[in-house]
Amino acid sequence: MRKTFTDLARHALNGPTMGTRWSALFHAPAGFDPEPVRVAMTEAVTEVDGQMSTWKPDSDLNRLSAAGPGEWVSLPPALMDVLAAGLELGRISGGAFDIGMADAVSAWGFGPSPADEAGIRAARTKPRRPAHEILELDPANARARKSQAMAFDLNGIAKGYGVDRLAETARAFDIGDALLAIDGEVRAIGTQPDGSAWTVAVEAPDTKRRAAHSILELTDIAVATSGNYRHWVEVGGRRLGHTMDPGRGMPLLNAPASVTVLAETCMMADAWATAMMVLGRERGLPLAHSLGLSVLFIDWSSSVEAAGCLKDGLPNR
Repeated sequence: MRKTFTDLARHALNGPTMGTRWSALFHAPAGFDPEPVRVAMTEAVTEVDGQMSTWKPDSDLNRLSAAGPGEWVSLPPALMDVLAAGLELGRISGGAFDIGMADAVSAWGFGPSPADEAGIRAARTKPRRPAHEILELDPANARARKSQAMAFDLNGIAKGYGVDRLAETARAFDIGDALLAIDGEVRAIGTQPDGSAWTVAVEAPDTKRRAAHSILELTDIAVATSGNYRHWVEVGGRRLGHTMDPGRGMPLLNAPASVTVLAETCMMADAWATAMMVLGRERGLPLAHSLGLSVLFIDWSSSVEAAGCLKDGLPNR
């Protein structure tokens, strides 16, 4: 689709999904009709939401959560792929990323229902095993079963996967250069019409205003930021963010203000951003280095970033 950039018209599409909005920015020759692209992208993210939402009682994910131990549950291929990725990342991260935390998320009021004291006590006191030890996948037959009761939450990975589906849809329409996003999860394919990288901002962790902390230049890469400065509850005068501590069944204490991760897919960037929030800088940076991940930590006290596998402290790719 490449033309000289003066021959191209700018298209900015967007719509609601997963409690926020998706967006797609690209350029196309004059006369290009963006409506089929908008329809196809809407269908793609609607499918992801319908399969993986914890807010929709009839979602495929909630069917799996409601199933009894040992019961095989047939699941659509997309959900099987995301579950497999989530379980593998759980293993690699030593359980820092855990898709089996839906009970804690709900109990603390970060799901469809308000916070519940009895649920909080149960989430904090029950013995916990990570989801990758409980959930068994049978890819050949597109089904899954769990060895004990467990409810699943894919909020730390599903939006990133949704962005990847937007990218797939763009390419299906021969759009080779675009910037796709759902909330704070972003994927850049190709470049801007003049050949320059796409630019996105990393938000400063400020609860009172929205401002940029830094600017990233992206080409054929995805970025996701996880932070606890937008969604929180106050308990005993202390503000607790929405990211759960898998080992304690409660929101993280003393977590970074935010973590930004760059990866080849937005699904992986999204999930690793959550995992790195749980791990923190001291444990997260060595793992990031060993895996070749680009990670930016921003602390509450000093706003000093610690970067793994970045050039000059700024992840330009």
